[in-house]
Amino acid sequence: MRSRPVLVYDGDCGFCTTAANFAERRVRPRCDIVPWQFTDLDVLGVTRERAAYEVVWVTPVGAVDGGARAVAKALLSAGGVWAPLGVVLLLPGVRGVARGVYRLVATHRHRLPGGTPACAVPRRPG
Repeated sequence: MRSRPVLVYDGDCGFCTTAANFAERRVRPRCDIVPWQFTDLDVLGVTRERAAYEVVWVTPVGAVDGGARAVAKALLSAGGVWAPLGVVLLLPGVRGVARGVYRLVATHRHRLPGGTPACAVPRRPG
């Protein structure tokens, strides 16, 4: 069993890599931040399709959250000024909006700064 949570992102996406690097340097969540292409997804209990579709947070006991909820969990783990933002993202009235904004950004990440055609998100995993 792992001792720390893991935040899994798409290492082939320039936008995602920039966001992960920012999180590592500035937000400093208490987790390992790894591109899905260089981790054993089977051990984490995450499919390749899901990892390509959204950022994923995996707890040491194997609970998995994706998308905006994964971002919120990373912010909460960072503590300090970031934790309240994580709390807000999980509030019932905000959760749906956060999910929609996350999906909008993820769907168009290939058009954002640092994005390339390789960043295009595949269809939602089934």
